[in-house]
Amino acid sequence: MENIELGDIITVKKQHPCGSSEWEVLRVGADVRIKCMGCGHMLLLPRSKVSSMIKKVRRT
Repeated sequence: MENIELGDIITVKKQHPCGSSEWEVLRVGADVRIKCMGCGHMLLLPRSKVSSMIKKVRRT
């Protein structure tokens, strides 16, 4: 499992319908809030789901 922190940019395996595959981490806890860098759509997902989606983590 990747260790993600607030403000990180994660690249996911599957693209969002807007075409972007990069998301910004806005909240970290039992759930993780991420925001699409392409269209601004926000999701709140369980940490386990997000960790399985991650391809690469870019620290900011």
